[in-house]
Amino acid sequence: MAGNKIARVTEDVHREITAILRDVKDPRVRGCLLSVVRVEVTNDLSYGTIYVSTMEGMDRTKNAVQGLKSAAGFIRRELGRRLQLRHVPELIFKPTDSIEYGASISRMLHDLDIPEAPEEKEEGI
Repeated sequence: MAGNKIARVTEDVHREITAILRDVKDPRVRGCLLSVVRVEVTNDLSYGTIYVSTMEGMDRTKNAVQGLKSAAGFIRRELGRRLQLRHVPELIFKPTDSIEYGASISRMLHDLDIPEAPEEKEEGI
């Protein structure tokens, strides 16, 4: 039962953090395409690890994480106000390059020269 509650709170935190990031005024955060990749919340709701990524690369993501760390108080306060939790987790932001990695895989697949299979003719009855 407790695992279900943690999963629900994790989803709620993910959704609300994504919405709150639009309101952050720090130029390091505002000037990039920032995406929340994954959220992990501890069982006692004391810590929440937020993994973020950008399309611009790992250096830009690390810069955005510095902006998020400085705005962590605002984000935590907004999260508590929106979710109305008894204990709002302390937020830990970590950079990840998963969006950039996914885009590179997509480019590699697109660049492959795979001939298309000939379409089969349908036989009429």
